[in-house]
Amino acid sequence: MENSIESLQQLVNSLAKLPNMGQRSARRIALHLLENRSVLDNIIVTLQDAAREIRNCEVCGNIDSRSPCSICSSSDRDQSAVCIVENISNLWAMERSQVFRGKYHVLGGMLSAFHEITPNKLGMRKLLSRIQEDGVTEIILGISATLDGQTTSYYITDSIIAKYPHVIISRLAFGIPIGAELEYMDEGTLGIALKLRQGI
Repeated sequence: MENSIESLQQLVNSLAKLPNMGQRSARRIALHLLENRSVLDNIIVTLQDAAREIRNCEVCGNIDSRSPCSICSSSDRDQSAVCIVENISNLWAMERSQVFRGKYHVLGGMLSAFHEITPNKLGMRKLLSRIQEDGVTEIILGISATLDGQTTSYYITDSIIAKYPHVIISRLAFGIPIGAELEYMDEGTLGIALKLRQGI
């Protein structure tokens, strides 16, 4: 009995490590899985398959069942334009928009003294090599407008300009989202929207 309780607690602790998952939610999911063994067995098989088959793309850092990934391998994508994103989740968000038809570079984090993420951990060497090897002429910074994001954007921009001054560097626009009402916008968002205003 003691071993089963310990195993259950280990399962709860493992689930609680998932993003946005607390102990209470982890306990509910653990009990649901144990009470529905067919669901649990299916998840176990699926996780094992994913662990065996999914890998990081050696070119951009995305995940896929092959490397280079389907985006990097596609001849329909514009390899002269590369969008830099913080993580794979951001890459997927960009893909859902179905607007960008270039390629990507996943940083795997942003510069942060607190999280001990230094320039060496951002894969800048690989990015700079790609600019030369793939004939990249435009870099789009798809990075969050946080303090760490701003610092990372400045670092990337300086690194690229120092070596490839001909490369065009742009960033995603910030401001008021479509459908939003002005009275609910914070001052920072309104200020950015004013500074980045466009002609009609």
